[in-house]
Amino acid sequence: MKRRSLLQTAVLGAGIFLLAPARVRALGGTSPEIGIKAPDFDLLGFSSVNPDQNHWSLTSLQGRWLVVYFYPRDFTSGCTIEAHGFQEALPEFKKQRAEVVAISADSVSDHESFCSSEELKFPLLSDPDGVVSKAYGSWMAPYSMRHTFLIDPESVLQAAWTGVRPVGHANEVLSRLKELQTG
Repeated sequence: MKRRSLLQTAVLGAGIFLLAPARVRALGGTSPEIGIKAPDFDLLGFSSVNPDQNHWSLTSLQGRWLVVYFYPRDFTSGCTIEAHGFQEALPEFKKQRAEVVAISADSVSDHESFCSSEELKFPLLSDPDGVVSKAYGSWMAPYSMRHTFLIDPESVLQAAWTGVRPVGHANEVLSRLKELQTG
């Protein structure tokens, strides 16, 4: 009888999870809703393009489209694949007047090594306590989860991806950006 009760509870829980709004379903916390102002951030980071700049904020990036992607860890296979995807698509994002920013719990010095090693030309921001990751529903301590958000020039969330697969993801985001820009 206990096994059956356990199975019923599991099925009920799965049903609630699948029928819940996407905002609630995101693993890693409550994901912000599309159409609202994006959660603010102000983080230390590294960019090989601007090595003298040491922090980035949503406010400082306002006025252009912004791709914010969260990832678990520098130098891991999936994160390296995803970073290379965004790096390869970066010229197209720039043509669309969009910036790419990546966030993980890794340190600024780890980000500097990762940028140098992988020749990344976009900022990697450090969120060691997961404060920003939590605000975006993308934190499962001690790592940020693989989620991506597309933010318009007025800092309004326009699209979100949770549970991202690294291969081809940057092109998926670029396609959605172009759709949104053309109406």
